[in-house]
Amino acid sequence: MIDELKKEASQKMTKSMESLSNNLSKIRTGRAHPSILDAITVEYYGQEVPLNQVANIKIEDAKTLQLNVWEKNMIKEVEKSIISSDLGLNPAVSGNLIRIPLPPLTEERRKELVKLVKQEGENCKVSVRNIRRDANNKLKQLLKEKSISEDDEKRSEEDIQKLTDSNIKQIDERIIEKEKDLMQI
Repeated sequence: MIDELKKEASQKMTKSMESLSNNLSKIRTGRAHPSILDAITVEYYGQEVPLNQVANIKIEDAKTLQLNVWEKNMIKEVEKSIISSDLGLNPAVSGNLIRIPLPPLTEERRKELVKLVKQEGENCKVSVRNIRRDANNKLKQLLKEKSISEDDEKRSEEDIQKLTDSNIKQIDERIIEKEKDLMQI
């Protein structure tokens, strides 16, 4: 019972970490990366679909993304979706290819992105702490029902705290790494 509780807490914390990684990958640094376009959707035969389902996205060079749109009639729709996104990108169309040059980040924009990264990190820490709190509450409930002893409860709380500390440390490391990426010119 206790092992299941610890395993469940560990799995939830891992999912929070994966969510953080996913969110951080969407925050653009100075380099071109296809994940920048993950949030963009395109209307395709009456349905909104992710951009990567209508075009092949490649990195042309460090500052340029290249999209190879599979259907010629979708080029204008893809271009319109990229322009209307809040990413501030200006695509250039040539034939079936769409090139997206990434403008350099200003110092002010870099600082805004660092604040955003710190906010994402703090949200993840709150999530991990909430998971710890829920697990500890379940342990207290088991103790109240006399399903476990006080020693088992204390040991389990310590294990869950170690797991929490480990995850918080990983979050801090990822945030510092992303900050360095953002402030690099």
